[in-house]
Amino acid sequence: MRGRPAGGILAGYVPGNSWLHRAPLWAKFFGVVAAGAASFVLLDWRVSGGAVLALMAVWGSARLGWRRLAGSGKLILPLCGVLGVFQWWQLGPAPAARIVLNLLVCFLAAGLLTATVPLRELLDAVARLARPFRRFGADPERFALAIAIMLRSIPVLAGAFDDVGDAARARGLERNVRARTIPVVLSAVAYGRRTGEALAARGLADGD
Repeated sequence: MRGRPAGGILAGYVPGNSWLHRAPLWAKFFGVVAAGAASFVLLDWRVSGGAVLALMAVWGSARLGWRRLAGSGKLILPLCGVLGVFQWWQLGPAPAARIVLNLLVCFLAAGLLTATVPLRELLDAVARLARPFRRFGADPERFALAIAIMLRSIPVLAGAFDDVGDAARARGLERNVRARTIPVVLSAVAYGRRTGEALAARGLADGD
């Protein structure tokens, strides 16, 4: 087994007793919602950059580990690069920088939440928030289960991405797009199939 953490910033809870760990869950939820709203409100790339630096300072003050944050670069930076180039071409450099930085704001805020709240506590809170929608036919427990599967999938798929990248480099194929993407896609499909079979075996995949 490798020592590096798979999944980076969204890999899961980091035990600790920092001020952020002790902060109430509602405040952390509000922070994530505020970060999402910021992607529409922050219209200056310099302000967005300041928000990214502020969130990184929060990460450091909560002692969540810079290695974990750096490990996320393999996942988020290629996405930001593609998005930034496209937006630069469409809108220009300043809007492209703003869009990419606002994406990082949302990503960091979500990472601070998942790193400082145990998964069970987080899912219980999600289920409680979804209960008012039960009158419209929503199932809060299934909704929380979907969130759990999503969070669990991130480190699994990130690990597959790292494994495929290592294998491609070992064969001298690090620049071969097919060698780096097709195995990841196949791994994702296989993981999804196993997850679906496990849910069906427990009677959780029915539409009833």
